[in-house]
Amino acid sequence: MQNNSPSTLTKFFGYVISFIFHPLFVPTYFILYLIKVVPFEFVGITDWQLQLRVFSVFWLTAFFPAFAVFLLWRLKFSESIFLRTQKDRIIPYVIVMFFYWWMYYLSRNFSDQPIVLKYFYFGVFIASALGLIVNNFIKVSLHGMGIGGLLTAVIFVGVKYPINNIIWDIVILFIAGIVISARMMVSDHSNKELTIGLGIGIITQTLAYFWVG
Repeated sequence: MQNNSPSTLTKFFGYVISFIFHPLFVPTYFILYLIKVVPFEFVGITDWQLQLRVFSVFWLTAFFPAFAVFLLWRLKFSESIFLRTQKDRIIPYVIVMFFYWWMYYLSRNFSDQPIVLKYFYFGVFIASALGLIVNNFIKVSLHGMGIGGLLTAVIFVGVKYPINNIIWDIVILFIAGIVISARMMVSDHSNKELTIGLGIGIITQTLAYFWVG
């Protein structure tokens, strides 16, 4: 009988991809992308201030939520630090909702940053809120939500600004394919859970763009 399970090396790369493109890193990747493609939106900010801005995004949207998940695990409020069950994901959803709402609130009061950050943060907030609701019925893929949101946000940047964004669209589409493929190999998500996660990311960023943008 032929063994169709992925090889050890394939699984290793699947885990590496899953870590690199963890949904908590998506906001940091997005602001780095904006600095690259629309630098004119950051005019008036020194390089040092820009570095601090990127660090603050990472600190508030990646480090603190990850640290909170670690504490929940150590205090026995969750069975696994990898949030393998729907029950384990309830409190982390609420935590990231708080931080994403805070980032959206701050973005509304900053005039020295791209307007697209406003709809992006609002989009990830409503994605986490919708994810919390859907989590009652199905263990939706967080990676799917994250990469779907990033893909849609990048596409809308090309719509919002008069720039040639096609290369970035292709790159992020390719990355999205790799991430979903990696999760199919190394996670316990079904194809349905991955598809729903991807759909939530795409739909919420689209709604946020037309509502906020």
